[in-house]
Amino acid sequence: MSRIHEALKKAEQERAAVVTAEAEANASPVDPVVAASVPKSEATPSIEDVMMRTVPAAPSGYLRFDDLRAKCAHPEWHLDANVNVFANPALAVRGAEQFRTLRSRLYQMRNNQTLKTLLITSSIPTEGKTFVTNNLAQAIVRQPDRRALIIDADLRRSRLHVPLGAPLTPGLTDYLCGTADLLSIIQQGHQGNLCLIPGGNEVTNPSELLANGRLKILLDRLGPIFDWIILDSPPCLLVADASVLADHCDGVLLVTRAGVTPAATAQRAVQELRGRNVVGVVLNAMQETHSYHAGYYYGYDYSEAKETNG
Repeated sequence: MSRIHEALKKAEQERAAVVTAEAEANASPVDPVVAASVPKSEATPSIEDVMMRTVPAAPSGYLRFDDLRAKCAHPEWHLDANVNVFANPALAVRGAEQFRTLRSRLYQMRNNQTLKTLLITSSIPTEGKTFVTNNLAQAIVRQPDRRALIIDADLRRSRLHVPLGAPLTPGLTDYLCGTADLLSIIQQGHQGNLCLIPGGNEVTNPSELLANGRLKILLDRLGPIFDWIILDSPPCLLVADASVLADHCDGVLLVTRAGVTPAATAQRAVQELRGRNVVGVVLNAMQETHSYHAGYYYGYDYSEAKETNG
């Protein structure tokens, strides 16, 4: 009996030590990526060291928007008026209201579900997903006190920086590779509440980078300080990247192009995204009318605009 009593007493002491370490770790949140690189000061790490390296950082209070704005990059953006509907009066007449309507529909969906991180993809290239990503975000930040972050997660053909006239690097690939820290890859241009993470330097292993865990850390840290985080991804039928990204997002918006996307291809894309929360389909590049059907299809005619994004 005495041995059993001693064993139980020892187990209780060990549990108490772990609880104490958890309380200390939660009192001082530590970025797990940073903590993992802390050099070991002793031959045998203490419980506190172990907890600091494994307990995730608490999102609340860890990073504020004012801190981000003060420390991120502030390059001069040069918006391309041919593809930014809010920067071109001729395009704004036809397109701006359509993006406001799309914005309103997404906010309505928030009443019934969690919807903050949104993946925008397509079935094949050149359907306009980058165009939609950029202009939807600009529609959001035109509301008072709304903050939006757009992320170029198409690491095979990064184009989200092009319509903004923004630098390509450093960007997402550099963060995922561990060669750049989080704040250094975030850009804030002339619109104070719109931020961009561009694609970054070219890599040969985009799928592996997207699945290495650092993207989740990025979204967890930035989620609390933005109203929307919108990710532009590769076409979902060509590579597996969109499926990997969809696992990190609350919803998926599928872009199709009128007169270009075959119906069978669009149906295959929906099947590919089965099990994900597909919140709607954008019908892009309509040439006859601007229409919105049952909150699910969205149309915008930008046939006269230069298409520089896929």
